[in-house]
Amino acid sequence: MTTEPRPAGRGRYTNAWHRAARSATRILFLKPFVWRLLDVKVHGLDRITNTPETFIVVGNHSSDLDAPLIFGGLPGRMSRYLTTGVAADRFFTKWWGKAYTSLLFNAFPVERGGKSKSDDSKRNSRRGLAQQLLNDGIPILLFAEGTRSRTGAMGPLRPGAASLAIARHVPIIPVAIVGAYTAWPSHQKSLPSGRPPVHVVFGHPMMPAPGEIAHQFSERIRRRIVELHDTTARAYGMKTLAEYARTVALEQSDNSRNEPRRGTTAPTPEPPKGES
Repeated sequence: MTTEPRPAGRGRYTNAWHRAARSATRILFLKPFVWRLLDVKVHGLDRITNTPETFIVVGNHSSDLDAPLIFGGLPGRMSRYLTTGVAADRFFTKWWGKAYTSLLFNAFPVERGGKSKSDDSKRNSRRGLAQQLLNDGIPILLFAEGTRSRTGAMGPLRPGAASLAIARHVPIIPVAIVGAYTAWPSHQKSLPSGRPPVHVVFGHPMMPAPGEIAHQFSERIRRRIVELHDTTARAYGMKTLAEYARTVALEQSDNSRNEPRRGTTAPTPEPPKGES
């Protein structure tokens, strides 16, 4: 039997009316829309059956479909109060961005360093908000890469999620989203067509090992997400994160070979014979 999270001054994240509106919107509109748009399969729900009510979900991030897929894939008891850290510079600068992310994903703003457009008072009020939510017993979803992948490859994880798990003694639920980049990459303006296949893969909850620091735990979380992703991708004949990373490395290598070295100029092509 679970107990209700305590609002403790951040009541909108657990307000009964807000919760009812979020649940109705997701059940009646968001999930049916995304599941009709894509051919979604969810794996690993048996691994998270006994997860405590306060936890942190960390997943790879390559598409705007990622958050709807995770919310739609989680059992209702786990998504009911789940909050999502979203980029303040992208979603909290206009009232409508804040409204729709709050309605759909119970969002809270995350400042992204140099990209921040907030004034000092707003940045200060948002500092430590994720930890305060966990203190209140509210679970959170974080995309620890800090931004969507523009290549499909998974970037390094920032250590913030691991630090929170260590400080608050809560588990990390790793989740891999397979196929979302192919279905709707960041550069594609139109919605996916043809119901492309997408897999949502939950892993066993992870706790930091004794003496493990945030960077070490963060890297272990990243390796688990890659393992979940690539095992599923291979099973269904889809592109792995390792293959995305290899493609990026090859492109970077080709670009570096084609660029003139510093201090040199590109050779001038010789004119055809008979011309001067």
